[in-house]
Amino acid sequence: MRILKYLIFLFLILAIGLSIYVAIQPDEYKIVKTRVVYAPKAVIYEYINNIKSWEKWSVWYDQDPNMKVTYGENFKGDGASASWDSEVHGKGTITSDFNSIDSLSYIADITEPKDAKAHRFFTLDSTVDENEVIITSGIEGNLSFKDKFFILFQHSMENKFGSDFENSLAKLDSVVIADMKTYSITPVGKTEYGGGYYLYETTSAKQNEIDLAAKRMFPEIEAFMEQNLIQSSGNRFTLFEQWDESNNSAIFSTAIPVKERIITPAGSSILCGFIDPGIYYKTVLKGDTVNINEAWSKAREAIKKDGLEIDNSRKPFETYIVTKEDSANPADFVSEIYIPIVTNTEDLLVN
Repeated sequence: MRILKYLIFLFLILAIGLSIYVAIQPDEYKIVKTRVVYAPKAVIYEYINNIKSWEKWSVWYDQDPNMKVTYGENFKGDGASASWDSEVHGKGTITSDFNSIDSLSYIADITEPKDAKAHRFFTLDSTVDENEVIITSGIEGNLSFKDKFFILFQHSMENKFGSDFENSLAKLDSVVIADMKTYSITPVGKTEYGGGYYLYETTSAKQNEIDLAAKRMFPEIEAFMEQNLIQSSGNRFTLFEQWDESNNSAIFSTAIPVKERIITPAGSSILCGFIDPGIYYKTVLKGDTVNINEAWSKAREAIKKDGLEIDNSRKPFETYIVTKEDSANPADFVSEIYIPIVTNTEDLLVN
């Protein structure tokens, strides 16, 4: 009997000691994880800003494929909300309470397995490289005595949930990069190009340096137009004057359409040209322009397959419909390739 009393007394001492230990643990928790993602900030932002996109990168969806998510009337930007019902993650609602391209904040109202509130947050910090972003993902909230007791065996909320945040950031990284690489090439076929005047600047470059040269030349033409109050009448394009496969070089012109003939000053590197209306074979590239060479190759293959002949007396060109000025995501870019083809009587009658 005495031994039993000692055991009960020892148990009480241990229980009191454990209670005191649990009670003095922090009443708040905060889990923060970071990752560097090599993508434009605006692209990453869209994956976080749109709650519907969370299913593409949050590991919660992997941990419970049967989780039911109901979206509010607004699922992007300020006031966006969604509710979840999961056997693994309980029930609750998350609502955006602050939204900017640099910082996003959400309030999570948890109803099961118990009532609780948490602050879910993200920050996007640019580095010197505009395509390199440090993403910070985290959550913070308060802990009850019961919460602190149960997490005692996991040592901390960090140990219990930290890997979820790391894995979600890793998945977000891979999803964003894969999305930016998606592209499609669509041969459209014969089409009539209306032609017209354009301002242009011509240079020669190695084929793999054309983009670099064009990035310098287009702003020069645009500056000339701004200084002379000249309005563009269409999308920028690159006109290929000569393509030398043996030397891996090209002579090309960067060009911007204008409504009428422009007389440029004597000695100016910027001139005015004219394209006659004509029949071309059109091919559309949707995606990053790093795939433009493949698009040209498939365009030529399609021309051959359709039994058409390239008209070498006229110059091919590519025009840029959607660029990085319109969208930060290269997957949204749209470029059109126009290769002149030999016309016949039927083409002339139709057009």
